[in-house]
Amino acid sequence: MVGFRAGDVPPTATVKFIGAGTAACIADLFTFPLDTAKVRLQIQGETKSPVNTGHGPVKYRGVFGTISTMVRVEGPRSLYSGLVAGLQRQMSFASVRIGLYDSVKQFYTKGSDHVGIGSRLMAGCTTGAMAVAVAQPTDVVKVRFQAQISAGANKRYHGTMDAYRTIAKEEGFRGLWKGTGPNITRNAIVNCTELVTYDLLKDALLKSSLMTDDLPCHFTSAFGAGFCTTVIASPVDVVKTRYMNSAPGQYSSALNCAVAMLTKEGPKAFYKGFMPSFLRLGSWNVVMFVTYEQLKRALMAARHNWATPL
Repeated sequence: MVGFRAGDVPPTATVKFIGAGTAACIADLFTFPLDTAKVRLQIQGETKSPVNTGHGPVKYRGVFGTISTMVRVEGPRSLYSGLVAGLQRQMSFASVRIGLYDSVKQFYTKGSDHVGIGSRLMAGCTTGAMAVAVAQPTDVVKVRFQAQISAGANKRYHGTMDAYRTIAKEEGFRGLWKGTGPNITRNAIVNCTELVTYDLLKDALLKSSLMTDDLPCHFTSAFGAGFCTTVIASPVDVVKTRYMNSAPGQYSSALNCAVAMLTKEGPKAFYKGFMPSFLRLGSWNVVMFVTYEQLKRALMAARHNWATPL
């Protein structure tokens, strides 16, 4: 009897959901400080940002300068502020956008073996928008915590559940879905670029026989996807972060936020936090996709073993 290989059988939807959510949480644990540094750099320069309330202007210079300043002023734990909401976001968000990607892609191709760039892009946009609809409140809370100065007594929120309750009480239930528009735009772009680029790079490497479907191929494809995604998605990501973190009435809309950034800080403001964003997204992609590929194989092998009678 020929030995079973997990790659011989396509993974089930359940395997994809569990694998994507677990892999995304593992990736978040490794890269969360970079994400926090990115948020601090993105909101820097706002004249009425809640993060600065009671603490005067906060100045961060570069990704490692931001991290060292936060550790010195607020302590090492500040780098993981909002982690609980971040993990909640990844478990729900990644499960939908990555776990459903192949299924939605097959829906658009109507079962055809040929998968064009259009079908990949539509699948990426669809699963990205669906994921935001599910996970938006967790994203709002995560960003608010990351922007909050941990030192001192003037904290906006004192725990994850307190943040959900406070936002709903002060800003209404809709406050938990603040920034859904720019977040859908941002994640449609991220999802399309990230998943489609990973998909295309992996296919190209395999078809050209430069690599086999294993760790080096997954690493290379994920790193390339991270760079392309950061370049394309950074402007929308900065607007999303600022609008989510803004005080009620600070901006009338996400578009108003973008215009205010452009007029007050210039075009460069849209690429604030680019380096931590790239370091975070590049490393996040590598950890996530490599872990996801290995988890899929492990889960399918375990499923096969359970189903095989002794």
